[in-house]
Amino acid sequence: MKHQDKTNVMRILDGKKISYTSHTYEPDATKSGEEIAALLGEDAERVFKTLVTQGKSGQYYVFVIPVKEELDLKKAAKAAGEKAVGMIRQKELLPLTGYVHGGCSPVGMKKLFPTWIHETAEQYESIFVSAGRVGYQIELRPGDLVNIAKCQNADLICCQPV
Repeated sequence: MKHQDKTNVMRILDGKKISYTSHTYEPDATKSGEEIAALLGEDAERVFKTLVTQGKSGQYYVFVIPVKEELDLKKAAKAAGEKAVGMIRQKELLPLTGYVHGGCSPVGMKKLFPTWIHETAEQYESIFVSAGRVGYQIELRPGDLVNIAKCQNADLICCQPV
């Protein structure tokens, strides 16, 4: 990978001496997370998406969940200690985080927001998250992501099968 192909996320991880593997795919913002997992040849349970919400208090929160799942807003609000949280509008994402839709990473946002990761992440040796640009993913140990993005574990998804 040429130096200019490195994303800010990769440079941050390199600077912190955190090992990761980068993966690329043909960028297409219309692809679903599950389609991206298939392009990577990975199980969709190991590929995580980054969602940004805003609580009733006005505070922003970040939630990292498997791509095939839906964020349970009630569980997210409870984790954040808010009465309610809602997804931010897509046009707010870039000015707030520095990332575009489809390329939002929990690493390297303009500001470090309180962040939670779905508890299943710790079951895997490695997980995938966006590398901060559409078409780029990084694979890293869940513990390394938790440390660098200051994540807390929580049950965050809708309708988990029993």
